[in-house]
Amino acid sequence: MKILHWIRNGLMAVIGVAAVILLGIMTMVGTWQILSRYAFGKPSTVSEELLTYSFAWMALLASCYVFARRDHMRMAFLADKTRGITRKILELTGDILTFGFAAVVMTYGGVEITRLTMTQVTASLQIPMGYVYVILPVSGVFVMFFSLVNALDTLQKNFDGREEQP
Repeated sequence: MKILHWIRNGLMAVIGVAAVILLGIMTMVGTWQILSRYAFGKPSTVSEELLTYSFAWMALLASCYVFARRDHMRMAFLADKTRGITRKILELTGDILTFGFAAVVMTYGGVEITRLTMTQVTASLQIPMGYVYVILPVSGVFVMFFSLVNALDTLQKNFDGREEQP
């Protein structure tokens, strides 16, 4: 279990740095877009497209990071009112459903859309659209791994009403 936590922490560090770098790039590109539009009177279409795609990448990577920390949004009003095995089953059900969604929609669907769009190019950047969509299966694999680790952590927790202990 320690190895899985070590891998999770390493992935979280890489994902966090990537999201911060993307945010920095977006800030610089957004500033350039504002300058080119209002100061020079000639808007940059490349910067607009780059902002759109980097925002999607940053959002998906940041979502993976938040999910790994278990800080993701969830409707905990029911689970937080339960204790013991009922709470454990509810938590595990959420992890299983999340794993299934990430496997089918994000990973499988992401691979398919990436494969299908490799022949299409973006309007301004002139790169294959598959490069834009490749973040879907990548983030799907991350979410699958994180939900697996979260489920294993849940199996070791004791939800008896006292402070949750592994």
